[in-house]
Amino acid sequence: MTDIKIEEKWQRKWQEAGIFHSDPNNKKKIYVTVAYPYPSGAMHIGHGRTYTVPDVYARFKRMQGYNVLFPMGWHVTGAPVVGIAKRIERRDQWTMDIYKNIHKVPEEELEKFIDPEYIVEYFSREYHDVMTRMGYTIDWRREFKTLDPHYQKFIEWQFRKLKEKDLVRIGEHPVKYCPECENPVGDHDLLEGEGVGINELTLVKFELDGEYLVAATFRPETLFGATNLWLNPDSEYIKINVNNENWIIAKEAYSNILNQKKDILKVSDVNAKELIGKHVKNPLTGDKHIILPASFVDPEYATGVVYSVPGHAPADLIALLDLKNNEKQLEKYNIKDQVLGIQAIGIIKLEGFSNVPAKDMIDRYNVTNQNDINLKDVTNELYKLEHAKGVMDKDTGVYQGLGVSEARDEIIKLLTNEGKGDILFEFAERPVICRCGTKCVVKILDDQWFLKYSDERWKEVTYQCLDDMNIIPEEVRANFNYYIGWLQDWACSRRIGLGTKLPWNKDWLIEPLSDSTIYMAYYTIAKYMKDINPEDLNDQFFDEIFLGLKSSVAPTHGINQELTNEMKDEFNYWYPLNWRLSAKDLVGNHLSFHIFHHSAIFPQEKWPRGIVVFGMGLLEGHKMSSSKGNIVMLEDAIKTYGSDVIRLFLMSSAEPWQDFDWRENEVKGISKRLEWFLEFSQRVEKIYGSEIILEDHETLPKVKKPINKWMLAQVNMRIMDATKALEGFQTRKALQEAFFLFKKDIDHFFFRIEHETEDAVAMEEIAEVLVYILGVWIRLMAPFVPHGCEELWERYGGHELVSTKMWPEHYQDPNDEIIQKGEEIVYGLSQDINEIKKVINIKPTKIHVYVAPEWKWKLFDIANNIGKPDIGKIMQEAIKQNVHDNKKEIAEFAKKIGKEMTKIKYLGMIDEYSALNNSIEFLSGEADAEVIIYDKPTYDPQGKSRNAMPYKPAIYIE
Repeated sequence: MTDIKIEEKWQRKWQEAGIFHSDPNNKKKIYVTVAYPYPSGAMHIGHGRTYTVPDVYARFKRMQGYNVLFPMGWHVTGAPVVGIAKRIERRDQWTMDIYKNIHKVPEEELEKFIDPEYIVEYFSREYHDVMTRMGYTIDWRREFKTLDPHYQKFIEWQFRKLKEKDLVRIGEHPVKYCPECENPVGDHDLLEGEGVGINELTLVKFELDGEYLVAATFRPETLFGATNLWLNPDSEYIKINVNNENWIIAKEAYSNILNQKKDILKVSDVNAKELIGKHVKNPLTGDKHIILPASFVDPEYATGVVYSVPGHAPADLIALLDLKNNEKQLEKYNIKDQVLGIQAIGIIKLEGFSNVPAKDMIDRYNVTNQNDINLKDVTNELYKLEHAKGVMDKDTGVYQGLGVSEARDEIIKLLTNEGKGDILFEFAERPVICRCGTKCVVKILDDQWFLKYSDERWKEVTYQCLDDMNIIPEEVRANFNYYIGWLQDWACSRRIGLGTKLPWNKDWLIEPLSDSTIYMAYYTIAKYMKDINPEDLNDQFFDEIFLGLKSSVAPTHGINQELTNEMKDEFNYWYPLNWRLSAKDLVGNHLSFHIFHHSAIFPQEKWPRGIVVFGMGLLEGHKMSSSKGNIVMLEDAIKTYGSDVIRLFLMSSAEPWQDFDWRENEVKGISKRLEWFLEFSQRVEKIYGSEIILEDHETLPKVKKPINKWMLAQVNMRIMDATKALEGFQTRKALQEAFFLFKKDIDHFFFRIEHETEDAVAMEEIAEVLVYILGVWIRLMAPFVPHGCEELWERYGGHELVSTKMWPEHYQDPNDEIIQKGEEIVYGLSQDINEIKKVINIKPTKIHVYVAPEWKWKLFDIANNIGKPDIGKIMQEAIKQNVHDNKKEIAEFAKKIGKEMTKIKYLGMIDEYSALNNSIEFLSGEADAEVIIYDKPTYDPQGKSRNAMPYKPAIYIE
């Protein structure tokens, strides 16, 4: 429907008109924001979905008459871009290829990417350009970068406020850490491993000749059931000195432990094969356990040393059974007799299981070997059951009779207090990879600053804020409740990267997720900042603007009171924020932080009102990943298809909170569907026969013909349903109503009026209806495909921009359902006639149609009032009301009512005779025969009239 030149034309006109510059006025306001991007690479199609959803909503609400603010900024703080700059500087081939071939950065620009600030400057310009080309209604006067000194003053104020409330602390805490960037990392800093948690494991020291093989476990209470240790003989192991003890661990595990323990020294390499067959001492029981080979041991996970509990760990039991059957391994290490003698030991009672629950589980799920895909799930399932319901059994000493979880805590205490164990933190899943390409570790920082999300008072007020918010989709509210309760203290500072320095300790930078929680408030005053010296901004200024706190002393900031008042009024006009939109993977961090920080800093009347959560993007069924090249760049898609096609596909393929899948064939199909607009407008031109001025046809035309009334009733319904859908951000549902089903209605309308083209009076009324429909359709689709709609609006006499026109009005008419039902009967009758013609296979001369007599309608009314097809009650009430004098006919019809009423939506009696008689030209034309409608069966040679039902006339063909 549009090409690039037409799109650029309207983008210029919008900018020249400044129609998306939003300032306070006397209108109701809508303030909507979406997560500002981290511009370290070009926009891809997933970004297109993210930013099109709020734009469609903003356009819709603007057309409804609201004053809408939709701003945008650039999140350029953090360490990832520093890592990128380092890799560019050392000419890392993988990085160079990504930026040359995927992000399409010219060679001369790429040379400048050794400066991290230039990277974000380059891509923020590109983002701005592509967002403009997508037709986004952004108020660019409010654009800022998180490195701007004005914004940094705002962040300093925010953190001083939190510290005043004792919501920031310094201390020791495990964090995700990139050794290359020398910095803690958050989910936004990662290529892989977003959302991966950090688990606490217990280290258990098994003595071997005065040294220790150190195993890691979630379940130290199972030490009573240990039978052996597992090592991976194909992996490298090393000896390290920790607090004057020699530990043996996997070489790959060294970097993780190095970042959590102090004063560690590597002593020597260790040949794992030489350890197989030796024995270690259990620190809890004193028992001796043999060291056995196991290829399943992951040297990167924890310590690369695992102790085996075949009675309670299905994976261990299967591994032991496999080894017992592996003659080659048994002979290689000369361990056959010892391995064959190992028996599983049961030390936890679990109702419904034997004393070896692991065997019960593998038998129940028919797990046969270590490669069985169900083994991991079976193991986890047993762990959960024992943790929740297990009781320590005999041979567990003082712990006998304790619940598993209680015994676990006591045993951890014992091991750590007596130096027989330690604590290690490990990722719940691997790999976790920084954007710089480095594998991350868990590091314990002992002078780290944390936001105290664990604070119960803060959680309480955050829950209160959430309770008052609209959440879309509503089922995500449970996730927010979970994460608010689950969140513990969050490392909010970094040593390296870009960002705002911690105001009370300039050696630290505030990390990216912590400096992006309340920036929506800053947007409201950002347009003023270009004329203000950042040194004139201080806490007193921000207190007055955002909290209404007027100092009793003379202002210490350098901004005059008139400008201060103007900014304060602007903030108070736009706040609270109506809607915040972001991805579902940010519910557990950014979006929850957003609620935490607003509830801590702002008064309740300024708390955010709503959140919309996005699904993820797929490309041809696979997860999008720019690092793996599985991506479509948004600029390339615009060049190929145009912005309107992209917008229409992204909004129609799935609801915003559902995952969408970019498939080329489907995108091409959507492109063809946009031609519907042109085809329809050309048909309207031909029928209308003179110059169309849409702005003269915005009110509902007065019509007499039933089919025209039906079409207007359908228009009403589509407006109403599309409006309701958009109010709830249901873009797919809105497009189903406003585009796909509307097109179906129009097609039916053209089909119905084919037989009226000879009637000039009838065609004049139809022409008025069609022009009205054209105007409505263009306005309904303007939020979705704005460029094409502007072009059509201008073509058909629009003097104003369609983006500024009022949203189509829904005219409430109680007769609409009756009108629609009438057309349903007419069309259904036409279909029935054609079906009968096919069966009898003769050309009819006359078709006689009989409508249901009044008494049948009364019986339907009775059944409808009763609420269920109770034949006895229907008969009783029919006789009482004397609806018909033939009780036999009443009884026969009452039996049919139940079945019929389940098929239809009963609206009460309608004038079927008039509805059919007024459509006689259509019915006769479609049947290619004379159609006669009978109110009363004056001619009925075969008694067909007795088959007539409400909404379903009887037919006799001759």
